[in-house]
Amino acid sequence: MAKSFYAFLLFSFFFMNQLSAQKQQIKTQLVEYKDGSTTLEGYLAYDASLKGKRPGVLVVHEWNGINDYTKKRCEQLAKMGYVAFAADIYGKGIRPKSPQESGAEAGKYKSNNPLLRQRVTAGLAQLKKQPTVNPAKVAAIGYCFGGYTALELARSGADLAGVVSFHGNLGTTVPVTAGKMKAKVLVAHGAIDPYVPQKEVDAFFKEMNEAKVDYQFIAYSNAVHSFTNPESGNDNSKGAAYNATADRRSWEAMKTFFAEIFK
Repeated sequence: MAKSFYAFLLFSFFFMNQLSAQKQQIKTQLVEYKDGSTTLEGYLAYDASLKGKRPGVLVVHEWNGINDYTKKRCEQLAKMGYVAFAADIYGKGIRPKSPQESGAEAGKYKSNNPLLRQRVTAGLAQLKKQPTVNPAKVAAIGYCFGGYTALELARSGADLAGVVSFHGNLGTTVPVTAGKMKAKVLVAHGAIDPYVPQKEVDAFFKEMNEAKVDYQFIAYSNAVHSFTNPESGNDNSKGAAYNATADRRSWEAMKTFFAEIFK
C-alpha cells in the first residue's frame, strides 16, 4: 500500500512538472538596435505564457561575443519567469572566431571605459523597452568579459536592482565613489583563477567597502576562470576550465540573490 502511494506521488510530481513545462511558451528572437551609428544585434528570450510585467535580466556575453552559450543562459532565465536580453557589445556580425580575435575585440572596450559603459547602457535601455519588463526590477549578469562589463555598468550608477559577475575581472580604471552605485552586487569567483590575481580581489574589496556598496563575494574552491562554461574543458592547468559544482552553486546563489532584490 505504501509503495503504491509513493508511486502515485512520484507520478503526480512528474506529471505536474511536465504539464507546467508544456504550458510555458519560451519565445526567442534577435533584436536589432543602435548605439549611436553602430548597429547591434541582441538576443531576447521570454515566456509568452506569462501575463503582465516581470523582472528583466540583461546578460552580457564572454569575450567571444553572443553565441550559443549566451543564448542558453537567456533561455534558462526565461524559463525561470524573467525577460532576458543578451546585450551585444561588439556590434552586429562581429563574432570572434579565435582567442586572438576575442582578445583583440574585448581589448578595444577594456581600454576604452566610456565606450564600454555606453555600449552596455544601450543594451540595458533596450531591455527596459520591452513591454513585458518591469523597469523598476532589472538586473544584469555577465560571464568573464561580461562579468567585468556588468560591474562597469553598476559602477556607472545605472538604475539597476543588482548585478552578478561570474568569473569576471574585478579591476577598473574608474572606481565607483560613495553613494553612486545603486545596484547590489554578487561576485561568483574561482578561488584559484589565475586571471584575477589576489591583488585585484583585494582592490575590489577596498573599492566596494569605501563606496559602501552592498556586495557579496563567493569564492568557489578548485575553480579557475570560465568555470560555468562546459566548452572550457576540464584542465585547470590551462587557467580556464569547467567546474560543474561551482557552476551549479553559483547559479543557485544567483537565484537567491534575485529573490532578494526583486521582492
